[in-house]
Amino acid sequence: MARLTTRLKEYRARHDLTQEQLAEIVGVRRETISNLERGDYNPSLILALQIAEVLEAAVEEIFILEDKDGE
Repeated sequence: MARLTTRLKEYRARHDLTQEQLAEIVGVRRETISNLERGDYNPSLILALQIAEVLEAAVEEIFILEDKDGE
């Protein structure tokens, strides 16, 4: 089974954004960003695209699909 991992926290830090600031920009609650960073929530395609645009990165750079063995 595949699993989604994220580099969201790293990319957010590069842009000097807090979870609250990023959440406000993309129109979600801070808890949503926190859950994304912990891997407890999978974003919708629209949310993933919005986050990638704000962080000036490709979706695939921020959200990585791995198989169950981490490959």
